[in-house]
This record gives sequence, structure tokens and C-alpha cells, in this order.
Amino acid sequence: MPVQSTRISWLIPALTLLLHGCERAAPEGPPTLRWYVFKEQSGAFEEAARRCAETSRGRYRLDLADLPTDADLQRELLVRRLAAGDTDIDLIGMDVIWTAEFAEAGWLLPWPEEAAPSVLRGRIAGPVASGSYAGGLWAAPFTTNTQLLWYRTDRVPTPPQTWGAMIELAESIGPDGRIQAQGERYEGLTVFFVSLLASAGGSVLDASGKQVSLETAPTRKALEIMKRLASSPASDPALASSREDQCRLAFEGGGSAFMLNYTYVWPSAQANAPEVAEQMGWARWPAVEPGMQSHVTIGGINIGIGAKGRHPALAFEAATCLVSEGNQRLAARMGGLPPTIAALYDDPQIRAIFPFAEVLRQTLADAVQRPPTPVYSDISLAISRTLHPLREIDPERDVDRLRAAVERALHSEGLL
Repeated sequence: MPVQSTRISWLIPALTLLLHGCERAAPEGPPTLRWYVFKEQSGAFEEAARRCAETSRGRYRLDLADLPTDADLQRELLVRRLAAGDTDIDLIGMDVIWTAEFAEAGWLLPWPEEAAPSVLRGRIAGPVASGSYAGGLWAAPFTTNTQLLWYRTDRVPTPPQTWGAMIELAESIGPDGRIQAQGERYEGLTVFFVSLLASAGGSVLDASGKQVSLETAPTRKALEIMKRLASSPASDPALASSREDQCRLAFEGGGSAFMLNYTYVWPSAQANAPEVAEQMGWARWPAVEPGMQSHVTIGGINIGIGAKGRHPALAFEAATCLVSEGNQRLAARMGGLPPTIAALYDDPQIRAIFPFAEVLRQTLADAVQRPPTPVYSDISLAISRTLHPLREIDPERDVDRLRAAVERALHSEGLL
């Protein structure tokens, strides 16, 4: 026993000396900022990070921590780490629906008043609103997106203006007239409903964000369209399990005349189904009623600053660089990600990437936000669970059911 004790007493100072020597020998350098963001396949985000680190002239390094491509999994991972006070999270590539939740929880730093103009100047109003909450800016607009109507020009000479006209036209075309839309029980179904509801003149919550709205007439109209689509022979038999990518693949397969989807489907069709791309047209999302304008929910990525990060001043500096015009051009060119700077939609290079740029800009100008509330995730679950599957919707009955489900979610009453 005394021999073992002597050995331990000799090892402790030796190990301490070794550790101190390693610390002294560690190379010094600029702080490394960690940007948690979804794995963007083109490499645009990595290149933007490299450029910003280079532009900083050695003030910081910027490394990416890859998040899953699925937005629900991204949120789950981030919520766990942020709630635990993880100091490794300097910058966050944020889905537009997280702003209220993350800000209310104290997981983000508000954008300094003197620094905000540099990341808001010339931005489209919708993306700016998606990064704002309770009168402050919590995330800088980086990339944006929204859905358009994609259609086969060889089957549809003129795109339909309303949902009713589209369904009737699709039915008249026959087996090749299918409509691709998102009907699985997930966020995409909530997006579908919110867009229809807003296009009918309604909203999920009132202006305060603290009371359920869901006015009867517009809510019923949105549900009637969803039910009609699901009951139509023009509906894809796989509607109940269809997400954005299933819609894309089905449209590229050639058996559909219409698709409601995001702009990434354009470069995908060019690469994977050039014969379909040659006959691929685009138009604004269909209206609910003739003479009314559609209002589609906005998507995209904003950049927030983690409240517990080690280098907040440098993180704000890096975020300002990442959302700059040069990096928005880069994200558009490499990744096909639409910019949030309005003037870029007039740029010939951007229009070459997005030949539908004008329709996209008009849609974004009239876009709506999903309910800006800290409990949005619960509300989204309430909507998608109540309305799935679409073919079982009863518009008369489900207005009340939906209102009750959202009310419970708004007050966190036993949804999960």
C-alpha cells in the first residue's frame, strides 16, 4: 500500500507538468467561431465561411457544424444544446419559424441597434419579418424561399388562376394531369393549410399572437379546397405520405401536370429529367377565389447569434459578412438559394439562375409568416394532426376541431 501511494504521489506532479507543457506548446491563433447550420450540399456555405474568415484578416476562423437536412431534427438538436447552455454555438442557421421560440427562451442575442441597418438595408420585407420578434431583430435574413406553381406547358397552355380551376383542368387532362402537393402529417401540411387560409383572408392567430383566430369562413374555405383536392381523381394516390421531395420525384417522372413546391425543383429537373424541364413552366401559387391574390408562407434561412457563445462581438461581425450581397450571390449561384436582397432579382446573373425571378419576387412581396409564437412547433403539430389525412376532412366539423386543437397547443395543454 505505501509503495502504491508513493507511485501516485510521484505521478501527479509529473502529469501536471506534462499538461502545462502541452498548454504552453499549443499554437496560438484567432478564435474559432462555430456556425451550426444544415448540411448544404453544394458547398456554398463552406465557401462563404472561408471568404468571411479571410476577409476578417485573421480576427476569427469560421467552422461549420453540420445539422441534419430535416428541419425537425435540426431544431431538436439545437434546442437540446441551447437549453443546456452550450458555449460552442456561436452562429445558428435558423429556420424562419424558430425566431420567436429561440428569442423568448433567451437562446439568442438581439441584434445591436447600431449593427442592424447593415443586415437589413435593401432586404425584402418578408424575410426581415421572419427574423424579427417583439419589436427587435433576432436573426439576419440570409436566404429565402417560397412555393410556386409548376406546370407542364405541353399539357397546360395557360396556368390556372385558382385552386378550383386547377383541379378542374387536372381532371380534364386525365391520368397525366395529377397535382403534386404535400399531404403527409408534418410541417409541409401546416404550410399548405396556412397558405390556403391566408389566401382566403384568414389567419391562425390574431395580431397579438396570443389568441386563436381561425375565422369560420376563410378556415372552412381552406378546408374545402384541401378536401376537394384529396377527393379528386387528379390527386396523387400517395398524397397522404407526400412531402416536397416525393412531389419533385413524381413530377420528374412525367405523370403529373401540376406541382406546388419550392424553387429547388427547377435545377433538379434540369439535372435529373431534362425532357421534363423543357416543358416546365411556373406561375404564382393559385388563388382561393377569382380576383383574390394568393399569399404563400415564407421559408428560408436566417442567421442568429447564440446567447452563450464565447465571442459574441466576432459572431455578429461574421454573421454580417455571411449575409452580405457577395455571399447571397454565392448561395444563389452554387446552391440555388434565393437571395433576400430585393435588388438582386433585377440582376442578369441572378435572373439566369432563376428565370422565374419576377414571379418569385412578387410572391415573396405578398408572402405571409407562419404564426410568430414561441409555441409554434406545438401549433404546427396540432394543425397537421387534425387535418391528416386530407381525404377525411369534414369542413363543417373540422373548423371547430381545429380551433380547439390550436387553442390547446397555444396554452400547452396536453398536445404531446
